[in-house]
Amino acid sequence: MKGNDKLIGFLNELLADELTAISQLMVHSEMCANWGYEQLHKKIESQAIEEMHHAEWLIQRILFLEGLPVVTKLNEMKIGRNVLEMLTNDQNAELDAIRSYNEGITLAGNSGDQSTADLLTTILKMEEGHHDWAQKQRTQIEQMGLENYLGLQINP
Repeated sequence: MKGNDKLIGFLNELLADELTAISQLMVHSEMCANWGYEQLHKKIESQAIEEMHHAEWLIQRILFLEGLPVVTKLNEMKIGRNVLEMLTNDQNAELDAIRSYNEGITLAGNSGDQSTADLLTTILKMEEGHHDWAQKQRTQIEQMGLENYLGLQINP
């Protein structure tokens, strides 16, 4: 089914965002593992895997719309030098993703492509969950202090 070229282009922009998020989250996950913060490592790694699913779904949709997925483009990654920077950078990236998915949902709706709008809504809800998780972590750090928070991230 031939899709709207503008929408396919936007889906490729979202794909670049997802591929960038995967890379950033994997680096952050492995940094946490290296520092011994196993709980954070596992959680951030699981978010990277969810982002992989988002990329997969976007690729499938682009192909369905007879477009060509662009998997060679990455945006600038913002790698944190410590846990608080990581959480902040990841939360900011999720906020950008939320804005982009809302824009994509509008574009898909205006293009008369409800299936794409539905897919983007599904991904949007997952991105909102990632943003919420990062906000909770930052709130915990603020309330209990970084050292206490990090102490909870180590497996006993």
